[in-house]
Amino acid sequence: MKQMNIGAVDLNLLKTFIVIWELRSLTAAADRLHLTQPAVSHALRRLREMFDDPLFVRSTSAMVPTETAIRLHEPIARALGIIHEALHTHASFDPATATRTFHLVMSDMSCSHVLPLLMEELAHAAPHVSIEVQQMAMENLGAAMRNGDVDLAFGYLPGLPEDCQSQLVLNDDYVCMLRKTHPQASEPLTMESLLQLRYVYANTNTTGHQLAEDVLRNAGVKRDFALRMPHFTVAPQIVRDTDLALFLPRSIAERHNVDEACVLLDLPLEMPRIPVSIYTHTRFSADSGIQWLRSLLIEMFGREAENA
Repeated sequence: MKQMNIGAVDLNLLKTFIVIWELRSLTAAADRLHLTQPAVSHALRRLREMFDDPLFVRSTSAMVPTETAIRLHEPIARALGIIHEALHTHASFDPATATRTFHLVMSDMSCSHVLPLLMEELAHAAPHVSIEVQQMAMENLGAAMRNGDVDLAFGYLPGLPEDCQSQLVLNDDYVCMLRKTHPQASEPLTMESLLQLRYVYANTNTTGHQLAEDVLRNAGVKRDFALRMPHFTVAPQIVRDTDLALFLPRSIAERHNVDEACVLLDLPLEMPRIPVSIYTHTRFSADSGIQWLRSLLIEMFGREAENA
């Protein structure tokens, strides 16, 4: 490797290196970093010049790290984590005046439950704080939290590594939502009536949803889908206006049914309980901002449980 001027090293380039390593795609890295793909390509060129190595070589399906990149990854990731931790450990956090942006990961289902409550709380307690929410594949989430790209994750996330600490906030289960005027709304559900309903299917990659789908499939419940969608957001509204049915977590169903325009019926088979938690990384346990937001969310769910 050629002689390197350490003083000229741009930390943003090292962050780009880590994101390309995690995602193995310049396009995906650009999305994660909120940059254009040409900007990420330019950063990779500078990294290659800096380390005098290709670092990542394009294959048919991914950017494959070279031996040099493999040797560099762990120390660079560790160094960036130490820098992030040092900056936030020594920075006081006053919610009333803070202008920080927090980066959260949660599903669209969780967003519909958490964000209305959270943004209402922030309007009073931290009026200048911003929230940026994204969805992320489980295999990338642990590294993103360890590197400081994600401050907090919410949901049922059993695949996270042990250095991601969790706090259980509720045990959820699945129910069937029907509008009150639906012909089946006044009767308990049976296995037979499940098969007579027509459904909205909202696709989501949440772990709890997949767990529930596995139980239904193993029980032989074959639903007649009138509508399939790639997201959850408008599904409850469609149920309110039609005779279609929807399976969803009880907590989210209750949140969407505050005017009691629908009924929430228990399913006639044993469904798994879904433990929903708030996750942060132990590396940032001294980050007063992350700990404040974590405590606020725990308090929010505690109040909801008391009022249920």
